[in-house]
Amino acid sequence: MDTPEAALRDAVRSALPRLEAIPDVEARRPRSPGKWSRKEIVGHLIDSASNNHQRFVRAQRTNDLVCATYDQDAWVEAQKYVDADWHDLRALWSHFNLHLAHVMEACPPDARTRPRARHNLHEVAFRAVPADQPTTLEYFMRDYVVHLDHHLAQIFDHETMHPVR
Repeated sequence: MDTPEAALRDAVRSALPRLEAIPDVEARRPRSPGKWSRKEIVGHLIDSASNNHQRFVRAQRTNDLVCATYDQDAWVEAQKYVDADWHDLRALWSHFNLHLAHVMEACPPDARTRPRARHNLHEVAFRAVPADQPTTLEYFMRDYVVHLDHHLAQIFDHETMHPVR
């Protein structure tokens, strides 16, 4: 069975050369009016890695999966990713996600698979889990990779990076 950490490493390793092939001028251009540029999508993925890093570490020591939310549009705007150095964004995104794969791999099996009746994955997960259904940290980790793949597909003009997990 494919683990979320293996899938995350594969996604980073396959996407990074393709991201490197995108010129800065193209990376800063919005995909369409009112949409994020490729730089802003990568910035959002950095924010997602940052937020989920904390969520995954904290969840190992709790009996719930109640996580802080954040306003993704406000975060992208506040950090002015469109004006950031494209090389630096790619490097931060790839290194942060490879570290997150390490965090996933280091998570004890009981913490990954323990059912959590109390959670807010109906608010924070990409593929929502109804509030009245238990879920696991493993599900949340896999959901993170699905979310990442979704945004990579946007960057690469809707090519699917991986099958839905």
